[in-house]
Amino acid sequence: MILLILLIASALALMGALAYWSKLRHAIHEAPQLHKRFRSNDRELEIVQNDPVHADLLAQPKQTEGTVVSVIVPAYNEVENIQDCLTSILDSTVLSAEVLEVWAVDDQSTDETLAIAHALQQQRHDPRLKVLAGQPKPEGEVWVGKNWACTQAAEQASGDFLLFLDADVRLKPGAIETAIHEAQQEQIDLLSCGPAIICGCLAEWLVQPLIISTILVGFNFQAVNDPQTETAFAAGPFMFFRRSAYEKIGGHRAVAGEVVEDVELSRRVKSSGLKLRYLLGSELAAVRMYRSWNALWEGWTKNLYAGSGRNLGAMLSFIALILLVCTVPWAVLLVALVKFLWVGLSIREGLAIALSVITISLQYDVRRRSATVSQIPPRYWWLTGVGGALVGAIALGSIIKTETGWGWTWRGRSLKQI
Repeated sequence: MILLILLIASALALMGALAYWSKLRHAIHEAPQLHKRFRSNDRELEIVQNDPVHADLLAQPKQTEGTVVSVIVPAYNEVENIQDCLTSILDSTVLSAEVLEVWAVDDQSTDETLAIAHALQQQRHDPRLKVLAGQPKPEGEVWVGKNWACTQAAEQASGDFLLFLDADVRLKPGAIETAIHEAQQEQIDLLSCGPAIICGCLAEWLVQPLIISTILVGFNFQAVNDPQTETAFAAGPFMFFRRSAYEKIGGHRAVAGEVVEDVELSRRVKSSGLKLRYLLGSELAAVRMYRSWNALWEGWTKNLYAGSGRNLGAMLSFIALILLVCTVPWAVLLVALVKFLWVGLSIREGLAIALSVITISLQYDVRRRSATVSQIPPRYWWLTGVGGALVGAIALGSIIKTETGWGWTWRGRSLKQI
């Protein structure tokens, strides 16, 4: 009976892995990449040499002239990130204070975030950098996450475009100019870019590649960018709004009570008949989302279930799939090998091992292919079985937290009222 279970589990895992691999390969093939147009530190375009397609970009794009951009960075207890984030923004561009303003908004931090932002402002004497001490949330109103901080800055910002960045984002040279050019050229109302993902601790290496790959599979780029579909998605770390569009949908004030506000904003953009564009932006920005297992657990359990629209069936299916494709092959291989060492190997066990090895080889190929999109190398891929178990636990924890409110927090702030 055990042998039959091992064989069936191996076969199901292989079928699931093949289906997942096929969808991911298609998603990667169709993923549109926003390429960096130019190098801002010396005003020279960074274009692939001998590329006639971009020959018209050999001068500073006229679209940036006179266009005011406001970069808004909401920050709550971001002592590890705020200085490097703001520095990367200011150093990424030579746009002057007449056309660029950078707003650092401290969202009532309990650490030294605000002091660090002020110190940087005094140190650099850069008129583009503005530091705003956020006010307490309005009494009697429900505001979660960064929505209140973003709203306060947006109301003071003067930009024709509003670029919302998370504090853990690091902009690369030319990013702002490229975003302006793309939005103007294609008449985009919301341009959202998926940045390169940086991993540091072991938990990140195990979890982040699997969740990012799943997002690639779950949110088809063609469907998101097709105005005829209802599918909408945006990456919160990098959201570039046309001001008129942001105001038309009500901005962050309209999604004050939404935990996954980026996806909700993208839905409102699309349902309003505005143009949504979701692209890969690894050449424009990089982000290290979480620096520890605790931060990773809190962050993804906050977002994962809410981001699915609280679709219980879809989330339970995801848990089953991730365990089947990632964890089961390694478990089968381990059980079969232990049994082989004790009593020898039967034909069924040999077949189960063979199927598991094939599935495991697909796991490596998935990591290798997805690295071209996420920029996460396939390091520690041989711990995919452990990663699958961790992601399954995160998904289950996200369901429980979101539905009950138990431990549903971000940076210690309760989200239970939602």
